[in-house]
Amino acid sequence: MRTLAITQNITVDGAVEMITDWFDPQGQGAPDMSDVLEENQRQSSRADAVLLGRQTFEDFRGYWPLQTDDTTGVTDYLNRVQKYVVSSSLTDPRWENSTVLAGDPVEEVASLKSGSGKDIVLTGSITLAHAVIGAGLADEYRLFVYPVVQGRGRRLFPDGYEIPRLRLLESKAFRSGITLQRYAPVR
Repeated sequence: MRTLAITQNITVDGAVEMITDWFDPQGQGAPDMSDVLEENQRQSSRADAVLLGRQTFEDFRGYWPLQTDDTTGVTDYLNRVQKYVVSSSLTDPRWENSTVLAGDPVEEVASLKSGSGKDIVLTGSITLAHAVIGAGLADEYRLFVYPVVQGRGRRLFPDGYEIPRLRLLESKAFRSGITLQRYAPVR
């Protein structure tokens, strides 16, 4: 069974929705962010699939393939990795290596996990993340915590959802003040 890792950029107060400008998708190319970029590249090397909701997929598709001077490697990675987009309305993804999953999101994700391959990474896609979390399908949470308090915005975990205990897999601090916290549910 494949690992489904929810990887999110998140504020100290738990917001994943980017209402203010605390996250720059190409900021990882800045000198003080090179260690964050290295970590992202390490994680990407362990994944062969990206799972996205329709809105995040369309945001990515409208941005990353158009980057011609991307020094982070994100554009190349996203162009070649297998992308799965959960959507009941999208029929033609119009981005290479993309597959639309139009069925029940929980069943589609469970089916992906049961196949062979490397990690599946879900990023952004808050509504889809909530469905995956609620169904107990997430195997790991990889949280890049930004030293910012946004004070508002949607959170990673749905209101009222509880995980009695998480096991810390890794904690790492970066030069920029961002930290990586990796957790797995205790089952």
